Amino acid sequence: MVRSGRGVLVVAVLALVAAGCTVTRDEPGTAMPAPPTGLEKFYGQSAQWGGCTGFGGADDRFPPNAECARIAVPVDYASPDGPTAQIAVSRIKATGERIGSLLMNPGGPGESGLTMSFLGNKTPLAERFDRVGFDPRGVGSSTPAIVCQTAQEQDAERAEPQEDNSPAGIADAEADNRRYVDRCLERTGKDFLAHVGTREVVQDLDVMRAALGDAKLSYLGYSYGTRIGSAYAERFPTHVRALVLDGAIDSSQDPVQESLRQAAGFQKVFDAYAADCVRHPDCPLGTDPAQAVQWFRELVNPLWDKPVATTDPRGLNYGDALTGVRQALYSDEMWAVLTLGLSELRDGRGDTLLSLADLYDGRRDDGTYNNTSDAFNAIRCMDDPRISDRGVTGRQDSEYRKAAPFLDDGHGTGAAPLELCTSWPVSNTTEPHRISVNALPKTVVVSTTDDPATPYQAGVDLAEQLGAALITYRGSRHTVALAGGVPCVDDAVVGYLVALTEPPPGLTC
Repeated sequence: MVRSGRGVLVVAVLALVAAGCTVTRDEPGTAMPAPPTGLEKFYGQSAQWGGCTGFGGADDRFPPNAECARIAVPVDYASPDGPTAQIAVSRIKATGERIGSLLMNPGGPGESGLTMSFLGNKTPLAERFDRVGFDPRGVGSSTPAIVCQTAQEQDAERAEPQEDNSPAGIADAEADNRRYVDRCLERTGKDFLAHVGTREVVQDLDVMRAALGDAKLSYLGYSYGTRIGSAYAERFPTHVRALVLDGAIDSSQDPVQESLRQAAGFQKVFDAYAADCVRHPDCPLGTDPAQAVQWFRELVNPLWDKPVATTDPRGLNYGDALTGVRQALYSDEMWAVLTLGLSELRDGRGDTLLSLADLYDGRRDDGTYNNTSDAFNAIRCMDDPRISDRGVTGRQDSEYRKAAPFLDDGHGTGAAPLELCTSWPVSNTTEPHRISVNALPKTVVVSTTDDPATPYQAGVDLAEQLGAALITYRGSRHTVALAGGVPCVDDAVVGYLVALTEPPPGLTC
């Protein structure tokens, strides 16, 4: 499944402010909800804002008006007097009459959300809300961090030759998974790994709401961030003011259903890209879109045995080439870059596709990595049921190849390795289920017709379960609100968040 992303566990403690009943500034006269018993010290704290030095990645550039803080949460909510974690948050304050805070998350799971506070600069959101981005527990600048591999180990893993699905190849792949899990245990610790799932993240989100002084939550989530938002709606429906969920994950799907829908989504977008590409001269996929998959396979198949040269001494191998292609398919704005990468590959070079793969894997120019990949694995293993039936895994692999022939390497055997999570040292904490919520105010789901990573139907299904208004965007990209330059979508989303104005029924942009 693809994303929509070292050392000993360090336990950090923030100074906590005594609990007290307050009144939120955006809902005059509305009392702050009472904190859960035993969690008063966490709900009673106030974020201590300061500069953003030490927050974010090496490539992040915070504007002068950005502020950062850390908010303490218990690692295990069943043991609030035990170890704590710190959630990193960033804020850009409202410039006008403030409604409250708007918390935002980009998804992943495992993506840092600190730069989300930069969204909406030229919209009424900047005037009416403190825009707040956050790194979920274990992610980015939140501490402790989920760490499984060093940069050198990640480079080495990416450089390994591809395994086929022969018995020997399956055994090698499963041995690699066990080694990876052992590193996660050693460098992050079993106790923390047991508490990095969405179950805990939504509880952290409610602590953040209180620490920011809001009686009710306003939230904008993308991709996996929609899973956070919908799970929050289940757990704390009466604490919701407004939710916008863009690029929806339908929590009623099991991992097999989700992966096959995603495969079909990527194939659909690849086909759209190919149809666009062949209209231009010298398209690396030929002149007939019906032959594009065959042309693509002829470009990438030789990489299975021999990488092509890049300016970076690593070269471009098969795995990185496919990762780079998927990265470019996340948005039609990247199609020209994909054409450049495939044209280079046709000419025996791999620089652009390697750069795209590095972007996906979180590799920086200095050779270090963010922890997106490790966090993605850990969170997914806590959120999803394990697939330990080899018959299911084999059928899933075969069906995936049928659903996305452009990704079929031709080495299918009807068998496949057991997934990484079957070796995970702690049990998952959530199961697939339909969402059923009472007392939830009107929410909004945005779904894109040709979204590769979170296909359109998942948004339709999530909106139905939440009783949400559905905004349909006709396009080929992963998420669109406030980032796609589509006024029809942006105006509806901003109007809802600011004034709680519901989008017109059946709004299609």
